[in-house]
Amino acid sequence: MGEIEIRTAHTAELDGATLASVRALLADVFDGDLSDADWEHALGGVHALAWDGAELVGHASVVQRRMLHDGRALRTGYVEAVGVRGDRQRKGHGAALMGAIERVLRGAYELGALSASDEAIEFYTALGWRRWQGPSYALTPQGVVRTEEEDDGIFVLPVNTTVDVSGALTCDWRDGDVW
Repeated sequence: MGEIEIRTAHTAELDGATLASVRALLADVFDGDLSDADWEHALGGVHALAWDGAELVGHASVVQRRMLHDGRALRTGYVEAVGVRGDRQRKGHGAALMGAIERVLRGAYELGALSASDEAIEFYTALGWRRWQGPSYALTPQGVVRTEEEDDGIFVLPVNTTVDVSGALTCDWRDGDVW
């Protein structure tokens, strides 16, 4: 195992082989629980890739979304598909990936947001992300719908705005998991 290098690139800059490697890595990290919609959510933004030489060992991406909060539509960098290969976990690679993603957030967005699995809550909390305390909603084709099942796993990183984490937060619509 050599030194890990974190590289960032937009989806458009990644070739098919790299994207296939990312998808295979994520399918492994998430034990096969990576739907086509989940994969689609990770595309179209900036990827942080952790490399050990020519070997991909970790990934995270950030895509633009709109979050509605306190009467404002916030330009939000939404973090997706964060994963580190099992044999490389708990060695700082996830934090390094998130450091690269947070640089993107600080340079381009008002707010960072993500939906954390139960296993990742401690990780994001340790990185300084704030758990959303208020109710969550999604702006769907049928109107605004409450997403109560997501309330405990939403985290934000205020960048160029202030938010009341006890207030309501509404995400824009997308296929698959909206959060």
